[in-house]
Amino acid sequence: MKMMFLLVIIMLSSCISMMERAGQVLDGSAFAEKKIAHYSTEKKRKAADVTDIAVVQNKTGERAVIITLSEFPMMKLRGSAPDTNGNIFITSLEYLSGSGHGWNEFTMEVLGEGTLFLGDTAILKLKEEIEMVQISSGRIQRYDTRITGNDALSGLRNRRERIISTVMWMSSLENAPQEQTIDDFEKYWKPLLFPEIVSRRKKPSGWLQEGDQFIRAEDIKWNTSYTERIFPEELRQVRDSGTLLRDWEEALRWIYLEYEWDRIAGILSREIVLQKIK
Repeated sequence: MKMMFLLVIIMLSSCISMMERAGQVLDGSAFAEKKIAHYSTEKKRKAADVTDIAVVQNKTGERAVIITLSEFPMMKLRGSAPDTNGNIFITSLEYLSGSGHGWNEFTMEVLGEGTLFLGDTAILKLKEEIEMVQISSGRIQRYDTRITGNDALSGLRNRRERIISTVMWMSSLENAPQEQTIDDFEKYWKPLLFPEIVSRRKKPSGWLQEGDQFIRAEDIKWNTSYTERIFPEELRQVRDSGTLLRDWEEALRWIYLEYEWDRIAGILSREIVLQKIK
């Protein structure tokens, strides 16, 4: 049964919403709350600006709002229902995304606030300072192995530390591109991070020089001299051990999310008007 489920996940790894639904049905969370209102921006707008807001209610009657952006379908921002003055508080980010290797799923504590007015239309505006704090829970599916509890939490937190270090270095490079689609993000960064595994025409100029030293890890000969020339000290062992490649293969959308976080906050800090979906 587990192998059958794994095959389905691999086949649907590019379809995040279907994968999310499958995971929710398995753990029962799909039935924990119901949607009582749905708002969306016009679909003809720029993809990154297309926003959806769902008002949900759990079995005890407590309400919350869930905010999604079409260009970042791997995440949902959850916040409190607006008070009488329209004030809301963002409390968590819910992440779910997969690859051919499985998926990462977690809830991260978030600090943010803004206003949301609901009626026939909804008007949303968050303050730009939305702070991701710490992963509080999560699960990992790696091939046919499911990792939960403290083991998953430790693995996810360690991975996030590596991702943050990687993204900080990427963003610090001269002319580092911003506001890319995920496809353009992958095309630009993969040859710089892993020239050993891309085609010859995609390898960066000068990545291989006379006298370069190599080490084998994860069945790949890593150019450790290139690593020393390009990468900061804290990432060198991560790359030369193949760990960075595993992060890339298993959590590309997560890396992209962290890299584009300032853009996400900027989108949500503008006043967004949404129409109620009947």
